[in-house]
Amino acid sequence: MWDGNAYEAGFAAAYDTFMGNIPYEEWADYVQEILKEHGIPDGLVLDLGCGTGNMTELLAARGYDMIGVDNSQDMLWAATEKRNRSGADILYLCQDMREFELYGTVRAVVSVCDSMNYMMEHGELVQVFSLVNNYLDPGGLLIFDLKTEYTYRELMGNRTMAESGEECSFIWENQYDRETKINEYDLTLFVKEEEGQELYRGYKETHFQRAYSTEEIKSAISESGMEFLAVYDACTRQAPRNDSERIYVIAREQGKERTKL
Repeated sequence: MWDGNAYEAGFAAAYDTFMGNIPYEEWADYVQEILKEHGIPDGLVLDLGCGTGNMTELLAARGYDMIGVDNSQDMLWAATEKRNRSGADILYLCQDMREFELYGTVRAVVSVCDSMNYMMEHGELVQVFSLVNNYLDPGGLLIFDLKTEYTYRELMGNRTMAESGEECSFIWENQYDRETKINEYDLTLFVKEEEGQELYRGYKETHFQRAYSTEEIKSAISESGMEFLAVYDACTRQAPRNDSERIYVIAREQGKERTKL
């Protein structure tokens, strides 16, 4: 998820239930494979837009020293609760991904669950990628995913979805504008107040995500000073198809001098 202010207490409380169909283990394996292929089997990694820390925890369990950045204090509270239970050594920072600051450089930056789709303008993508380039080690790697325009246009746009559960229920209404490529979705959440009681609190939030073409992403990466490496259909090494629902993009730091051995 993105680190935007839209994710407040109501959504944070229900987020993991709401995202229960996300194959985080598969995604973590995929990200780890890419990192290892590029010579990053361990070291300091930033999870940008970390949300409740699901990917952060999984990469920490795979041997990476993790930093999580998100702008929602409620999301980070949930992430911290997970860290306290797991005992993982993770640093969480409450920052906007368009303006984040680190204490030094990292070997890689990962960002999953549509964080980049929350950037409404091309310039915001360039801004994020420029910061990533600044905080990566020489030759460091950026791995991020995106929902595709196909997903917004054919699978989400102008549709209403609903799900009912014991702890929380939601109604998810989508509207996709083909001209602006912006998907607006209204979430109505009902979160159980106390265990053992049939009392639910209602929340309503509006979120916006934008679809980007591969060429737009390549352009933003180039403008930021980074080197574009690859784009894949999610969790494969295949080129994106016209009906790909999610893609992964890989870019590399440029501009810093490499240390000669």
